[in-house]
Amino acid sequence: MPKAAPTASARLVLPVRPRRLRRTSAIRALVRETRLSPAQLLQPVFVHEGSELEPIASLPGIARIPLPRLGAHCRELAKLGLGGIALFPKVDPKRKHDDGREALNPNSLVLRAVREAKSAAPQFPIFADLALDPYTIHGHDGVLTKRGDDVDNDRTVAILSEMAVLHARVGVDFVAPSDMMDGRVGAIRKALDAAGHESTGILAYTAKYASAYYGPFRDAVGSKRAANQPSITKATYQMDPANRREALREAALDEAEGADILMVKPAQLYLDIIADLRAHTTLPVAAYQVSGEYAQICAAAERGWLDLRAARDEALLAIRRAGADIILTYFAAAWAREQ
Repeated sequence: MPKAAPTASARLVLPVRPRRLRRTSAIRALVRETRLSPAQLLQPVFVHEGSELEPIASLPGIARIPLPRLGAHCRELAKLGLGGIALFPKVDPKRKHDDGREALNPNSLVLRAVREAKSAAPQFPIFADLALDPYTIHGHDGVLTKRGDDVDNDRTVAILSEMAVLHARVGVDFVAPSDMMDGRVGAIRKALDAAGHESTGILAYTAKYASAYYGPFRDAVGSKRAANQPSITKATYQMDPANRREALREAALDEAEGADILMVKPAQLYLDIIADLRAHTTLPVAAYQVSGEYAQICAAAERGWLDLRAARDEALLAIRRAGADIILTYFAAAWAREQ
């Protein structure tokens, strides 16, 4: 025989009921611990030499921007209240060399892009990537050793330092060395200061892991290896995904060498690293929700397996909750438009 429904006298006597603070949307908003604003987001922007937008198949909703349209694009992003852009070039393959010499061309694509963006939106912050992978035939983030089996750390740092000065001259607000070479933050800071660019900041890719989630980005900048070429490993300079304590060592070095902001990349799979850096530094902590993290959410949503907005918002809140003050995300503009 079925049991009777509980009577009112069967109700629990509980002085503490956490659900009281979840009862309505207004109450939930009132006690919300983690908040996200457009000003905390940076939009990665890819530029190219053409005259039309070039959609990137592996990054749904993202396209390479031609220089004639970059200024208007930056004005739009600034009006959304975003914190700035992270600028990346797709270099003409004819301008790629083993030594990445195009990176030191004072009239390179990315430097012209900075001039265009600053002319259109002078107060809108620009974060400029410093790495050689868009400029090298082999796709590594630096010049190779004579044996060709590894990246030459010190020669690469010298080039990055020159790159930093060129970027500062055209008005970038922050240079962002993403190469993971030893000593590059200190060398870049010294070069910037010697050239009179003391106010140009450094966002250091402090804990950049040798991740499998960078594929769509490499499509976007044209550094992906061709199908008939052997794959390359960046494990001798990017961090081992198994390592946690090592990130604190990298953070201590970058802070001592003069970094202004420390960054973790990727973000979603490395929330513990974000939290560790937040607990050990007073500097701002950034996190990069990388192309593969973005693409997998988009792909699942396209198949009806996830709700795009809900999954996107939960992922961004998780990164923020872990301790990131700044988030680089391909969702930045779309998220800001909906607020």
